[in-house]
Amino acid sequence: MNPVLAFVVVMAIWTVSDFISKKTKSLLSSLFVASIIFLVGFLTGLFPEDLLSSSALLGLGGVVVGFIIVHLGTLISIEDFKKQWKTLLIGISTVIGIGVLLLVAALIFGGRAPRGYDGVASALDFVIAGTGALSGGTISVLIVQEAALGYGLTAVAIFPVLIAALQGLVGFPLTSLILRQEARRLKGEYRAGNLPTPVTATSETERATRLPAALQTTAGTLLVVGAVVLVSILLNDLTDGILNTFVVALILGITLRATGVFKPSVLGGIDALGLMMISILILVFAPLAGVSPSDVAALALPLLLAFVFGLVGIAVFAGVVGKLLGYSISMSIGIGLTALYGFPGTLILSQEAAKGAGESPEEVAAIEADILPKMIVAGFSTVTITSVVVTSIIASGIGS
Repeated sequence: MNPVLAFVVVMAIWTVSDFISKKTKSLLSSLFVASIIFLVGFLTGLFPEDLLSSSALLGLGGVVVGFIIVHLGTLISIEDFKKQWKTLLIGISTVIGIGVLLLVAALIFGGRAPRGYDGVASALDFVIAGTGALSGGTISVLIVQEAALGYGLTAVAIFPVLIAALQGLVGFPLTSLILRQEARRLKGEYRAGNLPTPVTATSETERATRLPAALQTTAGTLLVVGAVVLVSILLNDLTDGILNTFVVALILGITLRATGVFKPSVLGGIDALGLMMISILILVFAPLAGVSPSDVAALALPLLLAFVFGLVGIAVFAGVVGKLLGYSISMSIGIGLTALYGFPGTLILSQEAAKGAGESPEEVAAIEADILPKMIVAGFSTVTITSVVVTSIIASGIGS
């Protein structure tokens, strides 16, 4: 496809999605609307499979995602990060809840597990594949695929890909509704004087950075943040993935802000930030290009069971653990739902919920300051950390 045409089409889709989100006050999130447009476009053949890759945004998104994660780290103070240990526990319980409820589904419907194309798949194989895919990202899917294909279980290998492609369609609208409810609750807390307005860095001292002026330009900032991402990649490679690139990037962002090397919101104000944000959002829609109607039809029952029972597991385990830790039910379930998509959905949905509920800049800032750190840490605790560990352990059970 012509690269310029592809770029214009993607921008048109995102413009429409953003417009609908604003008109519905985030009831229909921009991510959900865009997902529907891309899914229908790819399934009907209206969009060519190379639409996203031809636009060049897909490649750009893969490069700059680490930059945005470092940027996110500079939005969170050390104190904010320390407070999120409860969020981490809720995220861990979410992954466990998904696995437990999918096992229940296997016990009830196990006799109806579809056959692998080159081998016979058991219900447990689909439980393992579903747990990894529902709670994790690309790495978890790849771990499951490798194990399944090793036994010739093509259906099991396709299963997590379909979940990964479709879970945003489930997670985005549900999270949007949940976070809207939480945002309305927080608005009431703010008006009652129980939710403080976040302190913004306004003075020269607070805004100061130790970087020389030459490194505070657009190019200089991207150079320094890029170097931090390279360090994160190096640590990931040296530890064979134990220290995940994106987790390290987040921690380094937080640390460099705390030490004054980076200013708060390190990429804020540079010319490239808007395009970088759009490009990483395109990564969310990339799996939709490979979905075919026949694959969805063949695995329709397992997909339905995975989402229904997985969502029950999220709601029950995240809700109960969050309530015990002092979080509201809505915030707890919102944290659990991050397992279905992770970053950048955690950022966009938090911001949309705050803007939809707040009626003044101060209200929006206060609501976002409460929700955003929880959602960002939640996405990493489920998708990036816990799910990869859990999937690595249970994947050995495929084919056994």
